[in-house]
Amino acid sequence: MKKIALNGAGLLVALFAAFPVYWMVATSLKPNREIFSATPRPVPAEPTLEHYREILTGNLIPGVTFGDFFLNSVLVAVATVLLSGLVALLAATAVARFRFRLRTTFLILLLVVQMIPLEALVIPLFLMIQRLGLYNTLPSLILTYLGFSLPFAVWMLRGFVAAVPKELEEAAAIDGASRAQTFRRILFPLVAPGLVATSIFSFITAWNELIFALTFINDQHKYTLPVAMTFFFGRDDTAWGSVMAASTLFTLPVIVFFLLVQRRMVSGLVAGAVKG
Repeated sequence: MKKIALNGAGLLVALFAAFPVYWMVATSLKPNREIFSATPRPVPAEPTLEHYREILTGNLIPGVTFGDFFLNSVLVAVATVLLSGLVALLAATAVARFRFRLRTTFLILLLVVQMIPLEALVIPLFLMIQRLGLYNTLPSLILTYLGFSLPFAVWMLRGFVAAVPKELEEAAAIDGASRAQTFRRILFPLVAPGLVATSIFSFITAWNELIFALTFINDQHKYTLPVAMTFFFGRDDTAWGSVMAASTLFTLPVIVFFLLVQRRMVSGLVAGAVKG
């Protein structure tokens, strides 16, 4: 009975979490008359791809398509994931393997940074971006997202690096391997699950962020998907069919990315919890 109750509770939680996603997809397949019907149905009576066709073939802004916004988001997210993984791994290796002054202070600052609300940093970062000459460029978003994803990535990868026995690196050095070869052939494969787990966080951070993308970018051709989503909301009307269709397309890359790395991510989270 206890097992049945736990499975039933888990099923209810799964249904509760999956229902908004189902409703989003179902609404994107409904014609407008069904969406604004007085008695909404959970299943589309007359499924249509009209809203997807409008989004993919039309221009949200004159001269700019949904694909342009999608490409901008992909470039920013991929660059953030690659840079955060590289920098975080090097920083985590330094913190876990070497002893230096202010090492403990550095680790504490990594946690303190996570406590600062994003809204409090919009104006200071905006002024900094302007002084660096990066205003209205995609690199401004990449650097900003990199700064917010690095503390978590460094802190998490530190546990993975510290869990790798130093004897493995010493044995490789005795066999004639250089520091670079030891890092590439010994350390990197062992901390790969941790990199996958942190890449999920970095990707979602860069993919979903709106405030900085709306503040740092003024050129409509460089807008990312979260900013593009705001164009479906008018002062007097909202194109809910287009909103749901765009939201579905907006969610697909995250789902695909998660499915590709889910096995390594689960093993990485468990390993980090045990070995950290």
